[in-house]
Amino acid sequence: MTSHEEQAYKELHIWQQKMLKKPSITDRLSKNIQGKINNLIPDKIHKAITLAIENMVKAVLFGSKFTTNKALSDTSLHLREAYVKKKIEFYQKTATVEGAVTGAGGILTGLADFPILIGIKIKLLFAIAALYGHDVKDYKERLYILYIFQLAFSSQQRRNEVYQIIVNWQGYSNSLPYDVGEFDWRIFQQEYRDYIDLAKMAQLIPVIGAAVGAIANYKLIAILGETAMNCYRMRKVSPLKITNR
Repeated sequence: MTSHEEQAYKELHIWQQKMLKKPSITDRLSKNIQGKINNLIPDKIHKAITLAIENMVKAVLFGSKFTTNKALSDTSLHLREAYVKKKIEFYQKTATVEGAVTGAGGILTGLADFPILIGIKIKLLFAIAALYGHDVKDYKERLYILYIFQLAFSSQQRRNEVYQIIVNWQGYSNSLPYDVGEFDWRIFQQEYRDYIDLAKMAQLIPVIGAAVGAIANYKLIAILGETAMNCYRMRKVSPLKITNR
């Protein structure tokens, strides 16, 4: 085992413990605050956000827009993750600029940020999947990407549930229908819709929107990148083995 693999496994173990934490009082309080902020946003904006999420899920499952990445084969974990980190940095810069521009205009342009940012996030996940050697043309790999997306942006309670699917992916994926049309994609829309980051909602506020948008987007891409790296690390090493190290 190389020094990079040792470090990667240590990081994975720490991340796994975080995924398994029980919801705290702070988690429940944040959810309540989030609900109050949601109530201040006009209903037509909520509907537009929901539609953007629905279209994203459909595009991932049924479209070819995100399937141009070729799986990287016969490469060390060290080199794969060097490429992955560069991708994350690139998309962080892209999302930061996009968040600042759309956040500067308040509610109308801030609203436009949601579908744009979702697209940036999904493109990053497809790129990371390919760099870890997975064929994103396989619809089950696309579902895995959606679970990563959900794991990164869910309440702690839902995160506990999604993590169990991720950690037992081999068995779970074997039970999935062969026809992607039979899969109920709506749960992804509902879960992500119920968990929109507080900072992203604050981005809709005039004056502070630009700064909030830039910072929030940078952090959200970082969270997504970390989540994706550890989810794909789990498929290269037994989680039980790591837990017992």
